Amino acid sequence: MIFLVVALLLLGVVLGTVAHAPLTFSVAVGLVIAVWLGVFAVRERYGRRRSTSAH
Repeated sequence: MIFLVVALLLLGVVLGTVAHAPLTFSVAVGLVIAVWLGVFAVRERYGRRRSTSAH
């Protein structure tokens, strides 16, 4: 329950910050985060394939 309250509090803070930031800044930061998550997902996928085939 505490985790849910903290998650909602953080979400409110982040959304409040984005609401006051310029649209171009919000879009740029969103793109950076999306690229970062994409790179992470690709690295995880290929990393797991290499480690499971070696066993």
